[in-house]
Amino acid sequence: MKKDKGVIEIKVMTVFGTRPEGIKMAPIVKELEKRKGIESVVCITAQHREMLDQVLNLFEISPDYDLNIFSKGQTLTEITTRALLGLEEVIEKEKPDVLLVQGDTTTVFSGALAAFYQKTKIGHVEAGLRSGNLYSPYPEEANRKLTGILTDFHFAPTERNRQNLLREDYSDSKIFITGNTVIDALKYSVKEDYTFELEKLNQLDYNKKRVILLTSHRRENIGEPMKNIFTAVRDIVEKYEDVELVFPIHLNPKVRDIAKTILGKNDRIHIIEPLDYEPFTNLMAKVHLVVTDSGGLQEEAPTLGKPVLVVREETERPEGIESGTAKLVGTSYEKLYKELDTLLSDQAEYEKMAHAVNPYGDGNASERIVDVIEENLKL
Repeated sequence: MKKDKGVIEIKVMTVFGTRPEGIKMAPIVKELEKRKGIESVVCITAQHREMLDQVLNLFEISPDYDLNIFSKGQTLTEITTRALLGLEEVIEKEKPDVLLVQGDTTTVFSGALAAFYQKTKIGHVEAGLRSGNLYSPYPEEANRKLTGILTDFHFAPTERNRQNLLREDYSDSKIFITGNTVIDALKYSVKEDYTFELEKLNQLDYNKKRVILLTSHRRENIGEPMKNIFTAVRDIVEKYEDVELVFPIHLNPKVRDIAKTILGKNDRIHIIEPLDYEPFTNLMAKVHLVVTDSGGLQEEAPTLGKPVLVVREETERPEGIESGTAKLVGTSYEKLYKELDTLLSDQAEYEKMAHAVNPYGDGNASERIVDVIEENLKL
């Protein structure tokens, strides 16, 4: 946001459009606001609307521009074209020295392309993640690779991400290892004395019960894979009397139909509406373990000491797998059931995952990113 900081030497525009982007970009926006000589301009596409607004409110960010492109049933093509047209006008007006995008959404690729068309420098936050399969995750893997081609500053969370970029012939001088800003964001949200608005979550006994947190929504898992996931976690809950499950259910009606059919008849399975970021991270801090097909949770849960079972066939975040904080279990019923059974019956195996070193950073990624921008762009 525009503040009186004396002589402005650098104008930085941050562009984001979804809740995950907002969470990971918010610490950078807050850091930019602190720095003298930097003018921060925030532009949101609102590719997601309600969920993004929740993040803006939590971090007290008031966008300078809101393209408000969301429409019900929107296609990837519609998101791309509306974002491009809106960003063209904003970039022409503001003429930033660098435009920052984060991650792998359609807003990210559209933002990078719009900046490229205006010959504006591009910084890609969370650069270098790769699954190796262009269609999984879809369209995120393609968005990351396409954005990388246009990027001037690759802010890679880990050394592995840097090596991915080097293998694709990006210049080492343009790659900066920073850690992941999602760890920075957790410092703003997780509180020991947190009270949930949803009373059901306050009533759960997180000390005497082992609570599993489930999230599942990915396009490629809808159908048989999701049925396998839901059936495995249901059967585990039925096996262990001290185990409960919390599932903040996605808005997608297909996900809801499958969940209702498989998970809807056990009083220790709690299907709740999607949570805002702050209550969600505080819930994650209290549970026993996490089952997810999300990308960001693979980074957040290890920071909180929670073992993660990743129900996907590939992951662009292998660092957690290698360090032992997460396991890639796929979407077969047998594999997920077996891994859950092991973590619930073998305390040593659980402790090994819970206390593995988090590979995703120390919570200072935002400072490093802004330092790089200052060092490279100050007049």
